Amino acid sequence: MRFIANVCRNPRLLLSATCLVHQTPSLHHFTRTMSTTLKSHNVPLSLPDGLSEEQLTSFKPFTNWVNTLTNSLRLQSDESHPFHKDPYSLRSVTIQSYDLFGVKRIGFIKLTATVSNDSGETLPAAALLRGPSVAMLFMLIPSDVPPSSSERYVVLTVQPRVPAGSLSFTELPAGMVDDAGSFAGAAAQEIKEELGVTIKEKELTNLSELATAEDSEDIARGMFPSAGGCDEYITIFSYEMKIEREKIKEWSGRLTGLREHGEKITLKVVPMKDAWREGARDAKCLAALALWRGLEEEGKL
Repeated sequence: MRFIANVCRNPRLLLSATCLVHQTPSLHHFTRTMSTTLKSHNVPLSLPDGLSEEQLTSFKPFTNWVNTLTNSLRLQSDESHPFHKDPYSLRSVTIQSYDLFGVKRIGFIKLTATVSNDSGETLPAAALLRGPSVAMLFMLIPSDVPPSSSERYVVLTVQPRVPAGSLSFTELPAGMVDDAGSFAGAAAQEIKEELGVTIKEKELTNLSELATAEDSEDIARGMFPSAGGCDEYITIFSYEMKIEREKIKEWSGRLTGLREHGEKITLKVVPMKDAWREGARDAKCLAALALWRGLEEEGKL
């Protein structure tokens, strides 16, 4: 599959921090390290025993992180930049631990970096790297309402989320994107697996792309739920489907997910006007609703 489980959201292949495990993660955290240089950026690099530089640089979330950070640091050369007079530099990177999916594929990396200026001031630089994911605002529209009607229903999922201490966490359908997959493709695949609906990628609306302006730092156009400690960003899509009113009730309570991968998902259908309350604990849900309403008000949907 081109789509792998979102560790924080979808227990498909691996749950490093969740409850159900299909493919047990192999955690490597050593005190022994090897000192070398990250050749692509000429930065001192410390690696734990068992992890090579080649493996590290083949992990796309790491290369995306270091390239984006390097680009942002380069912008300090502009006189208008607030750090121009005493710019920060990436001085070193230390990989503290890593998880493997299977035998060789890196799933997650925990690192610390030294980012400082000549005055000795430093920036917080500890991070968990795990890569991007997608979320879907899936809306059902009763087929008997006129085009001008705002009546909509949002499909949420309810499933165990042990990191949140919950066996029935309510959230938007979401999943992780692997190195080879497209964001829209991952979203369509997730809709098929969790909601049982087959749609084409081109039928999805990328809310994040419509709402997010291009940035000089070349930051990904998505929602960062924990930018202070994790590289994950979530691209949010929406999709509308007309359905007979009687069938809307049939969706709620439906059991879905890939059971052979440990998924235990129950669907929950709520009026869109109540979705903010039902999904108040889920950052994806709140972000999706805000994006959708903002874009609708601006006439972009």
